[in-house]
Amino acid sequence: MKRYVGSLALVAVSFCLLFPALRANAQGNRIEIAAGTPEDHDLQAITNEQDAAKKLAMYQDFVQKYSSNPAAVAYGNWQISQTYQTAGDLNKALEYGDKALGGAPRNLDILVSQASIAQQAKNNAKLIDYAAKGGEVCSSIVKQPKPDAVSDDDFKRQVEEEKSAAKNSCDFLESAGFNVIASENDAKSRMADIEKYSAAFPESKFQDQVANYAMYSLGQLNDQTRLVTYGEKALAANPNSLATLLLLANFYGDDTKPGSAAKAVSYAQKAIAVAKADAPDADKSRKLSAGVAHTIIGYVYAFKQDKTTAAIPELKTATALLKGQDDQQYARALYGLGYAYGKLNKLTEAREALSEAVKIQSPWQKISEDLLAKVNAARAKGK
Repeated sequence: MKRYVGSLALVAVSFCLLFPALRANAQGNRIEIAAGTPEDHDLQAITNEQDAAKKLAMYQDFVQKYSSNPAAVAYGNWQISQTYQTAGDLNKALEYGDKALGGAPRNLDILVSQASIAQQAKNNAKLIDYAAKGGEVCSSIVKQPKPDAVSDDDFKRQVEEEKSAAKNSCDFLESAGFNVIASENDAKSRMADIEKYSAAFPESKFQDQVANYAMYSLGQLNDQTRLVTYGEKALAANPNSLATLLLLANFYGDDTKPGSAAKAVSYAQKAIAVAKADAPDADKSRKLSAGVAHTIIGYVYAFKQDKTTAAIPELKTATALLKGQDDQQYARALYGLGYAYGKLNKLTEAREALSEAVKIQSPWQKISEDLLAKVNAARAKGK
């Protein structure tokens, strides 16, 4: 008999011999200690010990005594790690957990344990590493080659069993890794985390959010080439991602290269079509997205393409959608509308839009005040 460490269940050797080729190719490290061996007897004694301090000392002796047995060392160090975690010494817990991983680097149980400790210690650098290593193991389950000696049906069943057994661990690591990305404030560190995470979880259920964080981070880093590349890749995977459409529309709206203005309008129009802001079930997020998209089109028309007349209905629609939803975006749309009206010498309408914009604390407040002063001066002169 063998002890399969993790659950500590005892499994008959005859069962292990049923699919020897599959066992050899199974993804992840499985710690096995044969039942009836000296190692197994000592583990039984340690398990029966109720005093935590004595149990810790016994595990440390166990690791030293069986230093030539990698499985015993890995398991012993893992138990020492968990003992330190229970005692609240998280640094020691991580230290011994890493020693356990040294002997079983692809063991999902240990990786989950380490991720939990890192999470508790608020050590995001280690947490993203454990999540990424675990993600690689999870992704490898379906990629493992079929042994020649195993039938297609047996192999398929074995893979499904492995996926099912690993699901909870993989889900935890996937979520834990994403939370690291979401909580990181430094753009460079966040982007490094995203690259590790994306490689480990290529089909993550959080892939849309990760793509948005990536483009936001690259924008902060002013890495425009990678931003566009990442955005286009994200849209290829999900053509209806509103956040990605708006980020690309906004980027091209600000870009001065030939052809960028047309791309900005195209992406913004797609965002409007996806948002369906006039649909009965449209929520605040969809209305806000459509409002921002109309603003981008209005700005391109007014400031880039000299289509001022066409800009006004876009910006009027934007203000209607954004009012009461997002003051910053509402102020942005109002300034653009005031500018467009002023350019067409519709000074009364320009004054109304700009008078509303100056009431809102925003990046457009000062320039709205300056433009309003010019509009008022022009109106006075006209009188």
